[in-house]
Amino acid sequence: MTTALPPRRRPAAHRRLLLGLALACATLLASLAWAAPAAAHASLVGTDPAEGSVLDRAPEDVSLTFSEDVALSGDGVRVLDPNGDRADSGRVTESAPRTFDVDLTPGIPDGTYTVAWQAVSADSHPIAGAFTFSIGAPSETSVSLAQRQPGTGPVGLLYDIARYAAYAGFVLLVGGVAFVLTCWPGGTGAQPVRRVVVTGWVTLLLATLALLLLRAPYTTGGGLTDVLDLGGVRAVLDTKTGAALVSRLLLLGAASLFVAVLFGSYARLRTVSEEPAREEREEEREERTAREAQAEKDRRDLRYGLALGGGVVAVGLAATWALSEHASTGIQTGVAIPVDIVHLLCVAAWLGGLAALAATLRWGPPVPRAAVAAFSRLAFASVVLLVVTGLYQSWRQVGGWSALTSTDYGRLLLVKVLLVAVLVGVAAGSRRWTARLGDAPPEPADEAGAEAGAEAGAEATARDGGPPPDAVSPERAAQLARQRAAVATARRRRARDADPPRAALRRSVLAEAGIAVVLLAVTTGLTGTEPARTAAGGTAPGAAGSVAVSVPFDTGGPDGAGTAEVRLDPGGPGENTLTVDTDVSAVEVRVALTLPSRDIGPLTVTPEASDGTGLRWSAPDVQVPVEGEWEIAVTVRTSDVDQVTEKKTVTIGRSDTHDHT
Repeated sequence: MTTALPPRRRPAAHRRLLLGLALACATLLASLAWAAPAAAHASLVGTDPAEGSVLDRAPEDVSLTFSEDVALSGDGVRVLDPNGDRADSGRVTESAPRTFDVDLTPGIPDGTYTVAWQAVSADSHPIAGAFTFSIGAPSETSVSLAQRQPGTGPVGLLYDIARYAAYAGFVLLVGGVAFVLTCWPGGTGAQPVRRVVVTGWVTLLLATLALLLLRAPYTTGGGLTDVLDLGGVRAVLDTKTGAALVSRLLLLGAASLFVAVLFGSYARLRTVSEEPAREEREEEREERTAREAQAEKDRRDLRYGLALGGGVVAVGLAATWALSEHASTGIQTGVAIPVDIVHLLCVAAWLGGLAALAATLRWGPPVPRAAVAAFSRLAFASVVLLVVTGLYQSWRQVGGWSALTSTDYGRLLLVKVLLVAVLVGVAAGSRRWTARLGDAPPEPADEAGAEAGAEAGAEATARDGGPPPDAVSPERAAQLARQRAAVATARRRRARDADPPRAALRRSVLAEAGIAVVLLAVTTGLTGTEPARTAAGGTAPGAAGSVAVSVPFDTGGPDGAGTAEVRLDPGGPGENTLTVDTDVSAVEVRVALTLPSRDIGPLTVTPEASDGTGLRWSAPDVQVPVEGEWEIAVTVRTSDVDQVTEKKTVTIGRSDTHDHT
């Protein structure tokens, strides 16, 4: 049973709805493009020598400590003297977890030195920076560092476009195949479905090749001329991201075989089993029955094989993202990686199937009601799993409620949630129209329609006394063929639009597809944005973060009022480096650590002066037994009799660790 729609007002309302959604999506994309920040998923949390420090003599090496695992090439750290010449050996070694050293050239002169570094975070995003230190006394420098940062410029833009294209290709490929195998096996004969799947495969292949070529200049800040540098490509192949991209190419080779079988052998088996009945003898009928039974068995076996093999390939493709991006770093990676794979597969099943359905409703034959209902159930199950896996991922990457509005990642996540809610609302309307669908009207094959049209044209020409068909010029014949095709297309569209529920479903699905395009763009942006848990200034997932606290003090003597900046690196249980910077000269500085909740401490630390100014104090090998809310007591003495002790409470070793003021 179907419900008739008002003849003109309902389509106009849908057009206004689609126009409003398009404008909202365009505005959203423009705002995201305008406010897109540079991603920095790892951060430099400690250096030795410290930034801005003045040393009495030259150190043997320079050490850099990061908040999470990073990859540095042999030229990833450069130490430049005041004239801009190299003052290091060019060999970077990892002396401790997340700590890298580069040896300095013996006998370097006094002056100010610049340390420039480039690295790649464990989640595949490039970072870079620079700092200075001085030997003897600060001096003027003539160092000119590259203005282009990794991941920016034309190369960064092209890389981001390729990342989006890769996600879109994966969604179309996996979702289109899932739509055929689980919802509409007869869709193997629908040209729009084939085009969606093949387009997805080609798009993912080209995007992966582009990512492989762009990866080296993307991570080093190079230009477009570096894309074809074979040395850079070779270096990329030795990284985790390079291995993931190569694995994706190999899996796409296997996927091409599955697609060829799905739309080749499997489609032909369905054609054999669906041959129309005709007048035939007893022997022919028995032969036909046996042939159909064998075709049905072969089709069922082939479908199971395609589903199993295709599922393995789909999981492998999803894993190339999960094993090289956010899920591969931070806390609970053993859980996060399979959860991310399930999340990606659900996105593909929902949005890719939606694209196949939208294309068929717009350009293909009528979709059976059973196929639409089956996709509705598949989409519902995918959305449920998306919510569950998305909640876990949000907790893992955001950490706290405040980070949702104070970080770019949190704001993008809110936009994504809003788009998903709108998409689910529009999908609910599609489900209502699905419940009103009747059986799809049979549609003649294109060849039969063309033949009937040609015969009708020939008969009309003969009735009008015109020349026989053989006497028509090729140009005229081509013109008549185009006219007949246009008439047939218009007739099919009128028949399609005469079914109100199908027309409404088509408009609703097209609206879903439009929102899905923007949703995929926001999701791509999230993968390139620093997770809120680290962007909020806290502990990097899976690693401690630098703990810093500002302690105002006033010893009561002349020039005795100031502030002590106390920092613990890496800021977690175990061995730490303590530094104290004061803005007034001190004679002595002491620090005591106490954990009242577990009756630990005070653990007294007496840092030593790092220079002769009395402004910087440091102590290595400071042991913090456990994480928790620690009380830091800072004692500053500015003369023989002027001394004061001030206290502050900080969090050490937990995800909400941050700079305290």
